[in-house]
Amino acid sequence: MLRPALSFALVAVTIVAVWYGMGRPVVMPPSPLAEGERLGCVSYAPFHGDQAPFTTPLHIPDEQITRDLESLSHVTGCVRTYSAAKTQGKITALAGSSGLKVLQGIWLGRNRAENRREIEAALKLARLHPGVVQAIIVGNEVLLRGELPAAKIKDYLQEVKRRSGLPVTYADVWEFWLKAPELGSAVDFVTIHILPYWEDEPVPAADAVQHVRQIRAKLASTFAGKDILIGEVGWPSQGRMREGALPSPANQARVLAGVVAAAKEDGWKVNLIEAYDQPWKRLLEGTVGGSWGLFDDGAQAAKFHWGEPVSNHPSWRLEAGLGVAASFIVVLAGWLGGRGSEPREARRELAIAAVSLGCGLVFGWAVVNLPMEAPWPGDRIRVAALVLLALALPAVSAFVIARGVGLPSFALALNRAYWRDADAAEVPLAALLVATVVATMHIALALVFDPRYENFPFTPLTGPVVALAILGFASKPAAGEHAPWRAGAAEITAGLVLAGAALFVIVNEGLANWQALWFAALLLVLSLTLLRTRAVRLTRPSYAAQPAPG
Repeated sequence: MLRPALSFALVAVTIVAVWYGMGRPVVMPPSPLAEGERLGCVSYAPFHGDQAPFTTPLHIPDEQITRDLESLSHVTGCVRTYSAAKTQGKITALAGSSGLKVLQGIWLGRNRAENRREIEAALKLARLHPGVVQAIIVGNEVLLRGELPAAKIKDYLQEVKRRSGLPVTYADVWEFWLKAPELGSAVDFVTIHILPYWEDEPVPAADAVQHVRQIRAKLASTFAGKDILIGEVGWPSQGRMREGALPSPANQARVLAGVVAAAKEDGWKVNLIEAYDQPWKRLLEGTVGGSWGLFDDGAQAAKFHWGEPVSNHPSWRLEAGLGVAASFIVVLAGWLGGRGSEPREARRELAIAAVSLGCGLVFGWAVVNLPMEAPWPGDRIRVAALVLLALALPAVSAFVIARGVGLPSFALALNRAYWRDADAAEVPLAALLVATVVATMHIALALVFDPRYENFPFTPLTGPVVALAILGFASKPAAGEHAPWRAGAAEITAGLVLAGAALFVIVNEGLANWQALWFAALLLVLSLTLLRTRAVRLTRPSYAAQPAPG
């Protein structure tokens, strides 16, 4: 018992030390805002929790919007809205009481009747709140979505300008302004979106501010004589990497501070996206879509304070604690599996310690990330299953390693005829192996055929893959086994699929994406591990082997 205890102690210390390092705050540049100074403008949508613009029926209490606006009034003097009808139309009516100005949005799309309702609602708000509405943004990324031609947008702009008497503009990704320069004559100022993370060639956080500078200068040159408003600029705090563009709290704080500093230095007009995290966007854009807020959606607390250090893992103590608990369960399972086989082999002790470390280092990370996943029921079930596998499979593997059993084949889990001759722990291990491979193949193929919004679930998969690899490559043949490693057609086929997906992910995502490289490495290790499965052995004679009667 002493050696397992010492092994666990060493693993636990390692886990805590690693998480202490990962949780240490990152130093930020000085605050770009003077004491008491507020941001120019911030995008605001009133949705929290399960609320979404496409939910029917949807009721958002005035008190919720008032509370949000009052909180925002301490950090900005202006909010940008995206719609004038229904619930979002309440924002303008309530903003004045908090001392906020509004860039009033009109949502345009394919439905001309809906467009008419939006326009009339915006014009009414402008009439009722003349001191609040500063300008009207007629359409948001309509060209990007391909829902209206530029000529029709121009007609709407001219109508709203004529009827409201207010400055009007149209908002879209900067590239689409270059594709439709004729809109320049219909707007009072040009509103461009520059989102370095979402560029066709993603821009790393370190280069984001320079990228914004270059794009703004290009648009200012193209539309000489027109004011330029950067209508959306920001950085996500959570989500999958795109090439070298990493969403993280520290990167979000660094990019936004750099943009605000550049805006002050060069006299830009900037609207940051966005006020609060919007969980509903995860339905459309994966984890990253719901993580652009200055404030989180849960506690509605600021994610960072200008100029102060920011931790990429503010919950590192919880992540470390969960990891230590998971590693204890793995070590305990190994000890239970090896009872009665003293003295225990040092090789098996080392293998169990490695399994517990591989599980413990990332298990807490996987648990903490669980609420961040896309809220489709299927995604929730899949991610929850992966987190369960992240603990169950290493624990069962440690139990099996202690008993000196190798990695079983798929057939052991799928054919009951083999169960009688199997070790007590082999069947559940085989079932967990099949579950892990099926879940991994599902994710891997999604990243091949529709990768844009799919996360790289390297945290829940690391523990199981490490455990299976150690079990497959560290176990020795049993006495009398001359060829124990006989992977079947199913294992070989699954291995080829995983290896092919791994190569695609590397090529598609690039070598700068460490999340993709980590996930691809797991796929490759798992594919090789499948070649180390043991052929199923039947000790009971088959019917065909019985001697003929008489």
